[in-house]
Amino acid sequence: MLNEALYSLAERFISYIQLEKRYSAHTCTAYRNDLFQFFDYVTLSYGSTPVGDLSHIMIRSWLAKLMEDAMTAKSVNRKISTLKSFFKFCLRQGLIKQSPMIKVIAPKISRRLPGYIEEKGMQALEDNVSPVSVTALHIFANDFEGITHRLIFEIFYQTGIRLSELIALQEFRVDEGNKSVKVMGKGGKERIIPVSPELLAQMRAYMDEKRRCLEEFESGVLLVHPQSGRRLYPKYVYLTVRKYLTEHQITTLKKKSPHILRHTFATHLANNGADLNAIKELLGHSSLAATQVYTHNTIEQLKKVYKQAHPKA
Repeated sequence: MLNEALYSLAERFISYIQLEKRYSAHTCTAYRNDLFQFFDYVTLSYGSTPVGDLSHIMIRSWLAKLMEDAMTAKSVNRKISTLKSFFKFCLRQGLIKQSPMIKVIAPKISRRLPGYIEEKGMQALEDNVSPVSVTALHIFANDFEGITHRLIFEIFYQTGIRLSELIALQEFRVDEGNKSVKVMGKGGKERIIPVSPELLAQMRAYMDEKRRCLEEFESGVLLVHPQSGRRLYPKYVYLTVRKYLTEHQITTLKKKSPHILRHTFATHLANNGADLNAIKELLGHSSLAATQVYTHNTIEQLKKVYKQAHPKA
């Protein structure tokens, strides 16, 4: 019975972060899975345990098991974050007197530099000419599907938005007068991103072409599936980006996901002298710490220039 109380409490917590904190459905699902996994472990290892008896020893034991099973430090830290939020909720509800998380230390994460595409690779996409073809082979076809694919790349690279934000982008949020787009980010936070007149013209042309080519399409959404007319889904966008980056050898990076284009946007800004706080606002980061990784790419760029240009390098 006590375990049922734990799972019920977890659902109350999920409702709280969903309705009051406005966490995304994806985040809520991840938090629920983390909590249920922890409760299952506790039940199996220690028997039925009320929330007030969940200790730092049980949590450390669970985390050690996860790391023994070769879970990465990054994934373990995410689960720690889930438990911290859960026990903070329990404190506010008066269910516990102290969070057991104060005696839990998160494992250190080795920070990898985010991969990005060189400017010449992005230039090939913008010029719509394959860099690996002897003849002037166009990367994107001139039909509605090709126009859709090209706009996906242009929006990713020129705005740095996330995949979920691209899919949710609405036509009415494209402000041609102010040369900007409004994006709904994580936690329902809205931010305004300036865009070039060229990208605005592409968006307008796409909206007109959509109405010309499709008899029916999902109302309000900017980008739609070229055949069904429904809003794009994550896997479609992921496979589209991967296909073009691979077929035309735009980059040598092993990982060819939409997020690489977000990293590329931020890195090119940093390498060309953009203020870090401005990049933070454009990316929709809640903390400057998340943006500071792009300064490392800038340093790497400086090292590269030094090595190529200095006679003593």
